[in-house]
Amino acid sequence: MNLKNIAPFGYGLLLLGLLVAPFLGAYPVFVMKLMCFALFAAAFNLLLGFTGLLSFGHAAFLGGAAYVAGHAIKVWGLTPEVGLLLGTAGGALLGLLFGWLAIRRQGIYFSMITLALAQMLFFACLQAKFTGGEDGLQGVPRGKLFGAIDLKNDLVMYYVALVIVVAAFLLIVRTIHSPFGQVLKGIKENEPRAISLGYDTHRFKLLAFVLSAALAGLAGSLKTVVLGFATLSDVHWTASGQVILMTLVGGLGTLSGPLIGSAVVVMLENKIGEFGNLLAALTSVEWFKTLGESVTMVTGLIFVICVLAFRRGIMGEIIAWLAARRAVGSRH
Repeated sequence: MNLKNIAPFGYGLLLLGLLVAPFLGAYPVFVMKLMCFALFAAAFNLLLGFTGLLSFGHAAFLGGAAYVAGHAIKVWGLTPEVGLLLGTAGGALLGLLFGWLAIRRQGIYFSMITLALAQMLFFACLQAKFTGGEDGLQGVPRGKLFGAIDLKNDLVMYYVALVIVVAAFLLIVRTIHSPFGQVLKGIKENEPRAISLGYDTHRFKLLAFVLSAALAGLAGSLKTVVLGFATLSDVHWTASGQVILMTLVGGLGTLSGPLIGSAVVVMLENKIGEFGNLLAALTSVEWFKTLGESVTMVTGLIFVICVLAFRRGIMGEIIAWLAARRAVGSRH
């Protein structure tokens, strides 16, 4: 079994599933939300999984861009594509600022600086008038894409969101397999050696940080257009923790890992109550009905199981298993 042959088939199958999902009974808005978080996790994985930089403040780019896009569309009356571009640019600008301040620190110091800066942005959003404070920015219209495509229809919005997310994912794939991406991998594995080869590692890490922030901003902007609102939960530190969980559960440093991890976490958060009711009906144990109120506990339990049982994450373990099978087959 060749991993290079399996991967395109798997991505093709996933794309086909997403194309037909609305016709198979999937709720388009829920799947769009899932796609936004998948893009957010993939953007974060570009930074941690392929560059080795652990940011505790990625919610700042998701939430900050969400507010920028929402304000541009609702208050300034701009079209959705311009709102998405402004939101993405806002995420990139925040990434440039955060990265410039944090990138020269390493390890936990880098992580804590990003967390501190993200919390500063959170309190700024809490106090600012244009964000709506605790009520959030509500009633953001979807509008018409390029003045012609009406996004009020969920099905139309679904396929527009799918095109955007797939294009962004392809950009991540191209980046990772480019010479720039190879340098990032080299920095992650051995930064002193990369420096000795003449690479300005600070510049490369800053570029990776800005790109990751821009893609996270695109995810936040798209989420605002899809759902019609941006809230403080988008910019809260828990969103940063959530994206770390998605990446680790799916498989750190794998392209498909964040997609699977985000699906697992979002499905848990949204469907755990229904799953609990099903378990209660099958086992007659009433306690299962309270699972919907214990999402954080269940998510934490899943994370602990992942760390103890399969440290590479879901896709990391599958890829390692396939590689081991291939190695055994090649010996025979």
